[in-house]
Amino acid sequence: MKSKKLKGLLNSGETLVVPDAYDPISAKLIENAGFKAVQCSGYSFSISAGYKREIDVNLDENIELTRRIVESVNVPVMADAEDGFGGPEEVIDTVAMFIETGAAGINIEDQIPDGKSKLSIIDADLMAQKIMVARETAEIEGYHDFVINGRTDALKSTDDRYDGLELAIDRANQYLEAGADLAFVTYAATLDEVKQITKEVKGPVSIAAGQLYNINNFTIRDLQKLGVARVSLPTLLIFSSLHAINNSLQYLKEDNLSEILEKNLLCSVEDLNNILK
Repeated sequence: MKSKKLKGLLNSGETLVVPDAYDPISAKLIENAGFKAVQCSGYSFSISAGYKREIDVNLDENIELTRRIVESVNVPVMADAEDGFGGPEEVIDTVAMFIETGAAGINIEDQIPDGKSKLSIIDADLMAQKIMVARETAEIEGYHDFVINGRTDALKSTDDRYDGLELAIDRANQYLEAGADLAFVTYAATLDEVKQITKEVKGPVSIAAGQLYNINNFTIRDLQKLGVARVSLPTLLIFSSLHAINNSLQYLKEDNLSEILEKNLLCSVEDLNNILK
């Protein structure tokens, strides 16, 4: 099972670096580049679909995109189950659906998906209950190694950075106790914050890197040295793709097609064939 392979990678003692795929072809590129796993992101799905908000991607769309990504690669894929698409009762069906896609694991977050600019989070006990239900569902389905990544957005839920970090660490520990295999603390902006997270969280930690708020503050190597179990790279590839497409369109608008070739912005047919193997 891919879930057993993913769990083995997370427990290997080496940091698992997981770029984010937004469609099957980006997943193939990740695999061909030598990465050992693929991460899905509801936010990237929404950008790819041209939606203004992540919550506009409904469960059925998420499931279908995840299924297509899983089928396009041989490496394990972690799905983005958002907030479980409802309360604990809905989480049962949500987890079962993601298991059916062949995903090796899921993220479940404590952020309230209301589309508002101010981020808010649900009660920690309710989130812990969702994780417990997700674990029980995986066990009932016979997927004992199904990886559950308990994500907390607490760090951005308050204007006080110190309080937010303390709250995020407390929640990470609670989610691990509830049955999560690792704790995903989002919005870590500095290496000092990561140091505190890895020191005080009593279990495997996942950190997002390559974001505009932290890309100049620490490297993947820095996170590896701190023993981070998983480095997630959400939005990095889709933002890179959008920028490259915009550049090509600008050259096209200026009738400067040769510049596209000179800037090495074109994928060759040979490269494409290698990607699609």
